[in-house]
Amino acid sequence: MIATFLAQHGFAAARAEALPSDASFRRYTRLHGGPEPALLMHAPPPEDVRPFSAIARHLGAAGVAVPRILAEDSAAGLLIVQDLGLRTMAETLDGGAAPEPLYLAAAEALAALHAAPVMPGLPNWGVAEMQRATAATFLDWWWPAALGSMPDDSQRAGLDAALAAMLSPFAAQGFVHRDFFPANLMPLPGGIGLLDFQDGALGHPAYDLVSLVEDARRDVAPALRAATVARYQALCGIRDVEAAMAVHAAQRHLRVAALWVRLARRDGKTHYLAHGPRCWALLARALQHPATAPLRDYLDRHVPTHLRANPA
Repeated sequence: MIATFLAQHGFAAARAEALPSDASFRRYTRLHGGPEPALLMHAPPPEDVRPFSAIARHLGAAGVAVPRILAEDSAAGLLIVQDLGLRTMAETLDGGAAPEPLYLAAAEALAALHAAPVMPGLPNWGVAEMQRATAATFLDWWWPAALGSMPDDSQRAGLDAALAAMLSPFAAQGFVHRDFFPANLMPLPGGIGLLDFQDGALGHPAYDLVSLVEDARRDVAPALRAATVARYQALCGIRDVEAAMAVHAAQRHLRVAALWVRLARRDGKTHYLAHGPRCWALLARALQHPATAPLRDYLDRHVPTHLRANPA
């Protein structure tokens, strides 16, 4: 199936180089020697390539730097897309590049993304969706692993209420990438290209800004965080930015800290647990802001501070 798809689009003789997998079921292969530099994306169920291709075409038409779609077989979960380069922003940073120019360029790319026309038909990334996503990792996986039993109905309802009270003042405003961090960004001549935007949705822009400057997978120095936020604010400002960032940080870090547990226990991807301490520390920071009081009060009632970590 894959060989036939490649042959149909001129890549029959291309040499395939498998790329490292991420936390999803998608697999990427770099194609060497085809008509142009390209990647093969194979996204079997439950993945779906159609959101990626639709968003890529929309953002590309709006002037946002994203890979062009070269070929598509959505029924088979296959795409051939433009290869934007060999090293992501994360790999460039790991190679010793100065971080500030890259983060400031990323802030500019994020502002351009948020200023682009909103694509019709996007799913929501609002209170209800964040409630479900948080419960699916924190309550369903972290809670029984750390506390020894599943949460009861009142504890589930209490988390929903806390998240609603915390997030409701910050209504969705436009397109959010949802995973805007260095591993999904590509340094290009004159800017930053975007990858892995298939989960894009209608949400609050602070969610993406938090994803960039409070990265679950790497430390960001306070001065670099401040400079990046300032550059974004100068181009595409968020009202009440610190409060907006704090509430979305609290939700994101709680969900992702527990996601590492699900990946380890369900999928055998135990290496993600190394990021747990960072996520819990970022959550503790976010909970210091008054806007996060509903979630802070909920956790204080149900999760002692000393247990806010990877389960033993």
